[in-house]
Amino acid sequence: MRKLSVIGSTGSIGRQALEVVRNNPGKLSVLTLAACTNIDILEEQIREFAPKTVCVFNEDKAKELSYRVRDLSVRIVSGMEGLIECAAYDETDMTLMSVVGMIGVRPTIEAIKAGKDIALANKETLVTAGHIIMPLVREKGVKLLPVDSEHSAIFQSLRGEETSKIEKVLLTASGGPFRGMKRKDLEKVTLADALKHPNWSMGKKITVDSSTLVNKGLEVCEVKWLFDVDPDNIQVVVQPQSILHSAVQFSDGAIIGQMGIPDMKLPIQFALLYPDRSYLKDKRVDLFELGSITFEKPDTETFKALPLAYRALKTGGNMPTVFNAANEEAVARFLDGKIGFLQITEEIERAMDSVKFIKDPSLEEILWTEMYTRELQK
Repeated sequence: MRKLSVIGSTGSIGRQALEVVRNNPGKLSVLTLAACTNIDILEEQIREFAPKTVCVFNEDKAKELSYRVRDLSVRIVSGMEGLIECAAYDETDMTLMSVVGMIGVRPTIEAIKAGKDIALANKETLVTAGHIIMPLVREKGVKLLPVDSEHSAIFQSLRGEETSKIEKVLLTASGGPFRGMKRKDLEKVTLADALKHPNWSMGKKITVDSSTLVNKGLEVCEVKWLFDVDPDNIQVVVQPQSILHSAVQFSDGAIIGQMGIPDMKLPIQFALLYPDRSYLKDKRVDLFELGSITFEKPDTETFKALPLAYRALKTGGNMPTVFNAANEEAVARFLDGKIGFLQITEEIERAMDSVKFIKDPSLEEILWTEMYTRELQK
C-alpha cells in the first residue's frame, strides 16, 4: 500500500489523482490533502478518503472547514507551514505536487528532504529551482516521477535506456486553440476563446498557457532538468491530434515514443503506481479510426512565448523565474479582463528585459525574483 500526500487535491490533477486512488483499492491510500480555498470539494474528499491531516492555505477557510468536519478526527492546518507539514508528512511514501504556481517550490523541497518520492505536476518547481531540486533528489536518493503527459511519455520512452544516448527529445504540442492563426488574428480573441482547448480538459491557467505556448516553454525547461538535456537538443513538434505524447531520438537514429488518448489519468496513475503498470479503464486509441497523425513546426513568429522560454533557459540563473512569474501575473490579469491576449507575451518580454540577472540564485533569491517581477507587472 503506497501512502500519499496529495497537494492541490481540489484542482484538475488532484481530483483525477483521487479518482486513480479510488480505482485502485488496496494499492493507494491518502494520508494528507492540501488545497488553497475550495473547502466544499475538500470536505467531500475528507469524508471519502479519511486523511489524517489537511491543509487549507487560506487561514479563514481553514477555520471554516475545521468547524464543518468537527465530527471527524482529521487535523486541519493552514498557511505555508501547513502546506509543508502535509507535503513532508512522516507516514507517507510519496507526495503528489499538483498545486499551480511557485507556491509549490518550498513544500517540494521539504518533502524531498524528508525522503519522499515526488510525483511532480507542478511545472514551476523545476522551471525556477531545478538547479536546487535535482541535486537534492540525487542526494536524498528519492524518485522524482513526472506527471505531465509529455514528460511521462519521455520517461516511459527512456525505460531501459541510457540518458547519455539521447540525441534529441521530441516534445509534442497540440498547438492550442489558435493553431494556424497569425498575430493579427489574435488581436481580438477573448478569454472564452482561449479556454477552448481542442483536446485537453484542464484548469483555466494552464489552458491559457497552452493557448500562448507558454506551457510548452515551461515544459522545455522541465525537460532540461528532468533528463539532463541541452536546450538545443529539445525540439518542440506540433502534433494536433495529441496522440503521440512525446518521443526520444537516440544516437543511432531510433525514435521511441509513447502514444495514448489525451487523458491525464494515464500519466498520473503511472507515476503513483510506478514501477507497476496497472489496468486503467478508459478509451483506447483505435489506429484504424485515427487513420493518421500529423506533425508541424511551431509558429514562433506568432507565438513568441516559446522562443522567450528558450532564451530564459539558455540564460539560466533567475531568468526562468522571471519568465514564469511574469506569465503568472499576466495570465491572472488576462483572466480578470484587465489585459488583452497578446499582452501576456509582451509583459513577459518586458520583465525579462527589466529584472536584474542573478547567475546562481538561492531559494531566497528565487522568491525575491518572483515578488519583484510580479510587482513590476502591476
